[in-house]
Amino acid sequence: MKTKHSGRFWPVLETPFEKEFNRDQPFGTYPRQQMKRDSYLCLNGRWDLLLNGEPLGKVTVPYPPESRLSGIGRSFKKTDILTYRRSFTLPSGFRKERVLLHFGAVDQYAEVFLNGQSAGKNAGGYLPFTLDITDLLIPGQNRLEVEVTDPLDPDMPYGKQRVKRGGMWYTPISGIWQTVWMESVPQNYIEDIRITPSLDRVKVEVTGGEGEKVLIFKQKGYRFTDSLELKIEDPHLWSPEDPYLYRFTVVSGEDQITSYFALRTIEVQGERLLLNGKPYFFHGLLDQGYFSDGIYLPATEEGFENDILQMKACGFNMLRKHIKLEPDLFYFYCDKYGMIVFQDLINSGRYSFLRDTAIPTVLTKKWRTRRASKRREAEFYRHAEGILRQLYSHPSVCYYTIFNEGWGQFEADRVYQDIKAMDPTRIYDTTSGWFKETASDVESEHIYFKPIRIKPAGRPVVLSEFGGYSCRVKDHTFNPKRNSGYHFFTEDPKEFEQELIALYDREILPAAENGLCAAVLTQVSDVEDETNGLLTYDRAVLKVDSGAMQELAERLKNSFQKSIDK
Repeated sequence: MKTKHSGRFWPVLETPFEKEFNRDQPFGTYPRQQMKRDSYLCLNGRWDLLLNGEPLGKVTVPYPPESRLSGIGRSFKKTDILTYRRSFTLPSGFRKERVLLHFGAVDQYAEVFLNGQSAGKNAGGYLPFTLDITDLLIPGQNRLEVEVTDPLDPDMPYGKQRVKRGGMWYTPISGIWQTVWMESVPQNYIEDIRITPSLDRVKVEVTGGEGEKVLIFKQKGYRFTDSLELKIEDPHLWSPEDPYLYRFTVVSGEDQITSYFALRTIEVQGERLLLNGKPYFFHGLLDQGYFSDGIYLPATEEGFENDILQMKACGFNMLRKHIKLEPDLFYFYCDKYGMIVFQDLINSGRYSFLRDTAIPTVLTKKWRTRRASKRREAEFYRHAEGILRQLYSHPSVCYYTIFNEGWGQFEADRVYQDIKAMDPTRIYDTTSGWFKETASDVESEHIYFKPIRIKPAGRPVVLSEFGGYSCRVKDHTFNPKRNSGYHFFTEDPKEFEQELIALYDREILPAAENGLCAAVLTQVSDVEDETNGLLTYDRAVLKVDSGAMQELAERLKNSFQKSIDK
């Protein structure tokens, strides 16, 4: 069976999660586990979709219409206008004083209409946005419409999307691609919560709500206004080995949310990265967040859980989320299961193969600093601030990559200072790979085509990309005619596993003994043409033995310990 996509026919790669796929209301889990209310109306499911004003069919939200699971499965022009339509009636007893309409993400420009009137606009394809629709609601049935354009504006973050997909560039997506939902709140409601942990206390800051609030923790109430610091008796720290979460509730007048926090610190000390005050080796993988069924989303939430748990079973403790912001649920699962996240900001600007890849790979990794247009710079900062705000309270998020391999890079030293000031509680990798300037918390290297040799740098050294070993698995490959990777092996996963473990034994373990602090293998799964994942693109085959990978992780831990004991 094949499906037409981007003007060509590709094999259908079904994932295990499609067995539980519910087209009437997929992704129904409450989207924000750190701000959970009792009022929740999920609007995912079948919507009418129009293309340039003409009916195109039923689309299943929240899957992008380019995906097979959306029910549409085709690409669009940059000038096309997509119009989503559906009706809803508020359940009896749902409405309090205000009704909020939430969009997890819509790519790239959206205007929302309710009952024929504009409710608001949004620009940018990755950040959530909320509209107060109270004054536009009518009794009985309401008509919701979302008009979307996606010109792949290079002044806006766009990640790995490209019209002419192939190699390291993937199928572009458009429109609604995260959960659409509503909740009802009182007039003065909690708008946001911000959680800052340490090793024995936590600070909780609340925006909005009534003047006096109550935090309920372990059956005890603590009164406060906007900020409260709690000292925790017998603190239970969070780590990948023991991802302990504390639950609590905030009550503000008629509003109430349930949430959680974890006790965790991340910091730099000399040439070490410290987790909870102790040197720690971050054994990680590059994670693109692409799926053969829904492209930007798995068929079910379990798809996110599966990636995290399979990689943990292989001994990894970190994922580098590569140039993509996921739904909030992904980070909740990382918090819950103990997977550290190194989060990339999302690149904008035009990419040049010669300037951004060829020259730094074969000639020099030094390049003059560049400038961005005022608009692109403003959008970069706006989205960076939005990402940092969105992820601030997640204990799993420990590290941010600002620029990756020169894509869209501008005035990196200044950008580091500005973004570090937005959230000084995390580690910042200013220029991952190359085009280094001065300001960065780490020395960040990408090494694919030469031996890995780590030298002292006066700050923690992070191998933020390496490997890229490619192994095709028959009947589980997206593109039968093209195979993208850095080192190629047969279709025998056993050879792939042996060569991968040999690479670690030969180069990564000695580097860890010599002071390397983190290593990021490319990558979690195959993605379209790329066949260098531990999992196939359809998540049907794990190409390595998890037991062998666990043994490797233990050897890596021992090598790192030797560097500490020196």
